[in-house]
Amino acid sequence: MIKTVLHPVSDLTKAKEVYAALLGLPPENDTPYYVGFEAGGQHIGLVPNGGPQGMTAPVTYWHVPDIEARLAAVTAAGATVHEAAHDVGGGRMVATFTDPDGNVLGLIQD
Repeated sequence: MIKTVLHPVSDLTKAKEVYAALLGLPPENDTPYYVGFEAGGQHIGLVPNGGPQGMTAPVTYWHVPDIEARLAAVTAAGATVHEAAHDVGGGRMVATFTDPDGNVLGLIQD
């Protein structure tokens, strides 16, 4: 299930204002390196300048119970690992992969 979408932004302050107006609520996470909103069961994140992962377009993240197993399954089916599974804090694991057309997709395991 897709529950998280991250958007690279060039101006975090301006983007935060636009997304707050769009969603009708303030961010729950508001730091210089990440701003996150929770709206209707979805997490919308703003990543300044694409962050260390170099995002150039929004990335959708599927929440899965076993990130390593799912990453193995999609690579066996023809995907390519873009960013290996790693802990981003609090036990949350993330990974990204590209589909055969080069689209970057993400996985999250809590």
